Amino acid sequence: MEFIIITLIKLGVVMAVFMTTLAYLQWVERKVIAHIQLRMGPSRVGPHGLLQPLADVIKLITKEGVVPPHVHKLFYLLAPFVAVTFALLAISVIPFGDEVEIAGYRTWLQLTDINVGILFILAASSMGVYGIALAGWASNNKYSLLGGLRSSAQMISYELPFTLAVASPLLLVNTLSLREIVQAQEGFLFGFLPNWTIFQGPFPQIVAFVVFLIAVFAETNRIPFDLPEAETELVAGFHTEYSSMKFAAFFMAEYANMVTAASLVTILFLGGWHPPLPREWGSDFIAPLIFLGAAAICFYHGLNPARRLDRYTLPAAGLVFAGIGGVFAFPAFKDALLPVFWFCAKTGLILFLFIWVRGTLPRFRFDQLMGFAWKVLFPVAMANLLLTSLAVALT
Repeated sequence: MEFIIITLIKLGVVMAVFMTTLAYLQWVERKVIAHIQLRMGPSRVGPHGLLQPLADVIKLITKEGVVPPHVHKLFYLLAPFVAVTFALLAISVIPFGDEVEIAGYRTWLQLTDINVGILFILAASSMGVYGIALAGWASNNKYSLLGGLRSSAQMISYELPFTLAVASPLLLVNTLSLREIVQAQEGFLFGFLPNWTIFQGPFPQIVAFVVFLIAVFAETNRIPFDLPEAETELVAGFHTEYSSMKFAAFFMAEYANMVTAASLVTILFLGGWHPPLPREWGSDFIAPLIFLGAAAICFYHGLNPARRLDRYTLPAAGLVFAGIGGVFAFPAFKDALLPVFWFCAKTGLILFLFIWVRGTLPRFRFDQLMGFAWKVLFPVAMANLLLTSLAVALT
């Protein structure tokens, strides 16, 4: 009975945090790209535009859901459901932190752990692309169909280097369980270098990390590989005929895939929830110092406001940051929160990279993506896998 209750609590917390993250990831993306382009970004709805995601949700829910008469209605409605379902399914096996004790019951910060967790995520991410292909076909629109066909060709191009890049670090850790993959990266080499797979012997997986990161951009349909959408070429691509929440479902699936992909990069290559520095070097103090530093910055700008509301909103944000930083002073909370902090920090950096690349690079042409995947990524990933296999066999 305790197991069921704890699992339901974890499910509720994970879904609440995950859905909030998806909503505000869009706000962060719009703000970061706005700063890259010397604009303000969302600023009208709520302080600093913080209520913009809520306004977008209300707009999409209340908007009329138009179903064109020429579509294949069953599959037209099924496509966004397929995309969202498989995007949300993958988060169920992601481990966010170490084992903790809740009311005397020890549990892992993970919904469930299966011994083939990495295969489960690969299967779910591969199935999710069918939602895009189905949307393009069911819309009965030539531009939508072209977007769906591009998605299918793109999937075939990047899946092979994507899978080969995953296989290489698995040879080092010798497990398919995501939790055990993270545990295999515990500790430090030479007393200071993290025992992550990008540094781990006998063959560090830096090349696999780069290949996997590039393939992840193609998998999540992000610039420079957002070819299924490619709004400058295809009107809007596979979702041309969609509106209201059906339209929003595809974007929710895209952002969910981004979070899952960033989490997978963290787990496979960056040590999961393990810190980048030894504890004796003061790694336990980094998290509270970051939050307290953010609080100090907010208080400073609140006392020297650039806008009228800043004198109220920034000190309020400073109090929140200071409260979070103060929580780390309690050992019972610190031991449970530090692994979550490191996991979220690494995942957040990868998500920031997604946004940064979108605001920096132009889109590839369709033939460039396929040529790059088959002629560059695939041979590099295959060579890295063979060298890793040889090194593991010899040592």
